[in-house]
Amino acid sequence: MPIVVDIDVMLARRKMSVGELADRVGITPANLAVLKNGRAKAVRFSTLAALCEVLTCQPGDLLRWESEDTAGE
Repeated sequence: MPIVVDIDVMLARRKMSVGELADRVGITPANLAVLKNGRAKAVRFSTLAALCEVLTCQPGDLLRWESEDTAGE
């Protein structure tokens, strides 16, 4: 999929665990892992907004588009 999720980068910058982020956002750690590992088919704007609020970042800090031609290079 050409959309890459960089939640792990923001977690490292904020020195926060997946469990703490899931707790503060109000989703299960399993659902956060699906999103974090790029296996999600969609993300609700309310979830994206909550992630941005907790991580004090912009949506573009969490999501980026990568051409399928260059993915995996």
